[in-house]
Amino acid sequence: MALEAFTESQPLTLGVELELQLLDTHDFDLTPRAEDLLRELVGHEGAWDVKPEITRSMIEIGTSIQRAYLPLRDELRDLRRQMSRAARKLNIGISGGGTHAYQHWSAQQIFPTERFRYISELYGYLAKQFTVFGQHVHVGVPSGDDAMWLLHALSRFVPHFIALSASSPFVQGVDTGFHSARLNSVFAFPLSGRAPFLLTWSQFGEFFDKMTSTGVVQSMKDFYWDIRPKPEFGTIELRVCDTPLAVDKAAALACYLQCICRYLREERPFEPAEDDYLVYTFNRFQACRFGLDGEIVDPKTKQRSKLRDDIVRTLARVDEHALDLQALDASNLIRDSVFDGNDATWLRGLRRKTLPMPAIVEAAAERWMG
Repeated sequence: MALEAFTESQPLTLGVELELQLLDTHDFDLTPRAEDLLRELVGHEGAWDVKPEITRSMIEIGTSIQRAYLPLRDELRDLRRQMSRAARKLNIGISGGGTHAYQHWSAQQIFPTERFRYISELYGYLAKQFTVFGQHVHVGVPSGDDAMWLLHALSRFVPHFIALSASSPFVQGVDTGFHSARLNSVFAFPLSGRAPFLLTWSQFGEFFDKMTSTGVVQSMKDFYWDIRPKPEFGTIELRVCDTPLAVDKAAALACYLQCICRYLREERPFEPAEDDYLVYTFNRFQACRFGLDGEIVDPKTKQRSKLRDDIVRTLARVDEHALDLQALDASNLIRDSVFDGNDATWLRGLRRKTLPMPAIVEAAAERWMG
């Protein structure tokens, strides 16, 4: 199977996908009600999309193509309103968060589609353990070459998005010590992590041909990389974020990425290099484990700094771009998050108040559903 041509897209356009938890409103465990909710949402208002995910206790929503923070935020708020109304009719709760606090993977049911059955047969129990919930952000690029350059230039900023979005401290009733435990589940897949260092679309096409010839890969969907190109959309897709507990945060994260992409494209502060990845896994781990208090190493200077400080410096660098992109409100929300803490910190705060796990999940659902 040959790699498809890269679709030309308007630079810096945005699309957001959110994977969401479906909850039983009696015990706030996950509930396999995706088909019921999908039926209720048939004919919904707006250009957004809703579809199943790999297990029946999940659902994925996707926005229309957006260009600025306020329209994106407003669409997500309207989407939340319609979904929450449909869920209440069915006595279902909906929540963000990268993991459910106490569900057990063995109880999950694979959603009955051909692709999800294939994944289940291929990966075994990992498919059910993949009942984790992320935010994916698509950014438009004009060509495949631009996509590959930007993908690798963004590698230095991946820890920012992990730490800012982290909302998965609990797994199967236990505090993992991580801010984003979700990414440990993703990392178990053999085609996860970083993309190979290829800077042109033709080079990537040669790599894709080699991978498909081995039978390991059938399509671009088989790559679970932190950032991957999406030729059919004309985008690159950032996949490291946990689903936030509130839609305003999801919109702000998307626009922070948009601002960084504009800064990289227009100012070219550095050229991406293979050596950037010498510290990539360390920086990624620090963000997952310690969140905003993690430390990262600059791949160029080899200097170590607090992740929180690096985000503050980056926000200052992209402020001019945020102004041009009408994203200052998004930048301010990100600044507040840097100092107030991420969603994992908020969830742990509830636990320190000795709230039982079901009450914590209920509070998270109330926060998402408004």
